[in-house]
Amino acid sequence: MIKKYIITLCALYLGFYANAQQSPIIQSKQYPQNYFRYPLDLPPTTAGSFGELRPAHFHSGLDFKTNQRTGYPVHAAADGYVSRVRVQFGGFGRAVYITHPNGYTTVYGHLQSFSAAIAALVKAYQYDHQTYEADFKLEATQVKVCKDEVFAISGNAGASAGPHVHFEIRDSQTEETINAQLFGLTIPDKVPPSITSIGIYHLNGNPFSEKTPKEFLGVTGAAGSYHLTKPQVLHLSGNIGFGINTTDMNSTSANHNGIYSLELKLDGQTVYTFAVERFAFDQTHAINAYIDYPAFTSSRRWMQKCFIMPGSHISLYPQSINRGIITFNDNALHDVEYVVKDVAGNTSSLKLKIQSSAFNAPITKIAGTLFHYDEKSEFSTDKVKVSVSPGNLYDDLDFIYSVSAKPVNGYSQVHHIHNALTPIHDSYSLWIKPDVDLGKYADKAVIVSTAGFCQGGYYQDGYVKGQPASFGDFYIKIDTVPPVITPLNIKNGSHMAAARSINFRMSDNLSGIKSYVGTIDNKWVLMEHDYKSKILSYTFSGDIGPGKHVFKLTIGDNKNNFADFTAEFYR
Repeated sequence: MIKKYIITLCALYLGFYANAQQSPIIQSKQYPQNYFRYPLDLPPTTAGSFGELRPAHFHSGLDFKTNQRTGYPVHAAADGYVSRVRVQFGGFGRAVYITHPNGYTTVYGHLQSFSAAIAALVKAYQYDHQTYEADFKLEATQVKVCKDEVFAISGNAGASAGPHVHFEIRDSQTEETINAQLFGLTIPDKVPPSITSIGIYHLNGNPFSEKTPKEFLGVTGAAGSYHLTKPQVLHLSGNIGFGINTTDMNSTSANHNGIYSLELKLDGQTVYTFAVERFAFDQTHAINAYIDYPAFTSSRRWMQKCFIMPGSHISLYPQSINRGIITFNDNALHDVEYVVKDVAGNTSSLKLKIQSSAFNAPITKIAGTLFHYDEKSEFSTDKVKVSVSPGNLYDDLDFIYSVSAKPVNGYSQVHHIHNALTPIHDSYSLWIKPDVDLGKYADKAVIVSTAGFCQGGYYQDGYVKGQPASFGDFYIKIDTVPPVITPLNIKNGSHMAAARSINFRMSDNLSGIKSYVGTIDNKWVLMEHDYKSKILSYTFSGDIGPGKHVFKLTIGDNKNNFADFTAEFYR
């Protein structure tokens, strides 16, 4: 009875959306169809969509679900050869790249294990370079694969939130990643995007910042048709930017994923278009220019701006008029419409009535130092220097600086470098002069934030120099404390004949762990660092015979402080 009830509900749910509008999607070119297969022999369902909004990046592929478990065969999507293999602590964990003769490369991440041929190459690289993390390219003749061939087993390795296969299709020449559903690897989808709120930004010729006057309005609706929770004519004047909070679902999953495209129309004319067709990895941080970054940073609100920051250069904006900024000053009534689509063409819309009126924008005074997004910008005092290269700001910036007292255990005052509500695309240069002589500790100096995060750095020419990736509050500290090694299943004299592995936890108080080296009987052994458990482990192999052995582990941090652990054990 319960099963029949669930089936009936599902049928009603899909039928409810059957009448939702579908229309052609926005794309710059057509991609090969029926060339690639799905990486798994499972009904295709996803936990993450291409271009989905993630902290500091757009999601670069499709996350195929694996029934919340590991161990499924992973198949080559087409004929080709293994061109790259990667093993890392976070990220994809274990990943394989297969290059195909049609000009595309497929990528498979979070794998549990590789085929014997790939595993042998990985092990050889790890032992030759004495490192767990590996990233190397292969010649076209080394490991060839055929379509359908199993070359790996699905897993949960690296920085994954659960078992799945991360799958990408990239342009082999440009290495841009492309929406795999445009190649025909579709996910059943009759569900249009949902809209929960909109934003209105009063720009009036000023750079966008946390000071930009804004208002957020609630939205209601269903089946692709939405309207303001409180229907009204909006009275707007001057240069206005719009935003929207929207997500999407497909017919196979309850996950809320990203949309495919977003259009903003003024009186029927499209003035702004966003579409997640393809993008380059060096621009993925520009998500912080796409979203209302101050709102996200302060309240985790995913408001997607429908206007383009002048310093944002990413291929997800195929079209705009005046960067999507609309000027209302003609005393007329206007129609503004949001059109949101998923990759299947399911469409949702929201229409607004705007009463325009004349407006004279006040002249904004610069309170600090004006930084131009397209020029090298610098600021300095006798204690601090800041240099931001072109391409790291998304808009002009009224840069504000102040200083406060030296904290306990600090070696400089706290320097307030603007604030954390302005995003940086990559990094900027920061020099801080110590307030005391560092003496013999100069090579142990680092820049830290008041939130406790180390920014790295090195001492030179009287300053500690670093490359922070965000503005904030910084000062100098000294790191002389070595990492901490905590053995989990070994001590001196342990009998480990029945043990499968030797396990540790490691931690560092400030600059972070840089290296770890394990040896047995003075011979290097492979230590694997698991991202989720944070356990560092050596797995016994046939090389370690019966009898007494000596295990040694040395861990170093980024300021060359080292910790050692040594124990005799018996097999």
